[in-house]
Order: sequence, then C-alpha cells, then structure tokens
Amino acid sequence: MTEFSTPTVKRHALRLISLIEHAGLLIVLAATIVAAAQEILAMFDNRRVGVTDLLLLFIYLEIVTMSAVYWRAGRLPVRMPLYIAMVAMARHMMLETQAFDALSAIAQAFAILLLAVAVLVVRYGHIRMPYTDEGGGSNRLS
Repeated sequence: MTEFSTPTVKRHALRLISLIEHAGLLIVLAATIVAAAQEILAMFDNRRVGVTDLLLLFIYLEIVTMSAVYWRAGRLPVRMPLYIAMVAMARHMMLETQAFDALSAIAQAFAILLLAVAVLVVRYGHIRMPYTDEGGGSNRLS
C-alpha cells in the first residue's frame, strides 16, 4: 500500500472543493435563468408588466452578476447580497402595501436604510483599509 504525501492530498482536496464550488455555481446560475424565464412567461401570460416584476428581474440579474464575479474572482463581494436584499425588501413593500400598517412600512424602510449604510461602511472599509488575500494581491471587489 502506498502512502500519500500531505501536499498531494491537499492538492487533490483543493481541486475537489473547487469542482464542488463550480458545480454549485452552475446550479445557482441555471436555477436563476429558469426562474427569470418563468417570470418572463408569467408576464406574457398576464399581458402586464408591473414594477414588482421588473424588480424581480433586477434581482435575478444581480444574482447572475454575483455568480459571474464569483466565477472570475473566486470570492463573493459582500456588497452584492446587500444590494439584492435592498431590492427584495423594496419589492416586498410594493407587493404588500395593503397588508402593511404604518409601523411595518417604517420598519422596512429603516431596514433598507440600514442595508444601504452597511454598503457604505463596507465600501469605505475596503477603500480605507484594504486587505490582501492569500495570493498577496489587494482585494478591491467588495
């Protein structure tokens, strides 16, 4: 029985993890494309396009963009999920306008404001205090 060297095992494990990441990313991308196509078909069936439909398509577009960035850079920028969350909350507020009381609307608007502040804090932190990744380069994606 041959003994495996630690660097060889580590290299194969990292390759396996990378394959799993890429497979998962392809699944997310394919599911997003299917969901966007379903939404477009629903708009055709309804013969109506509303602002909430457009916001949902923007959410799908942001997920595709986030997947592309992750594919190229190998890491997920923190700001992109924050953008998606803001658009999703705005869409939810538009869909549920009759079910909201004033306090709920104010609370959700405040939550969107907090997400926007989080984006600014993350952006400011990356500009003022950049960090280097494992490869030694500066991370300017987030």
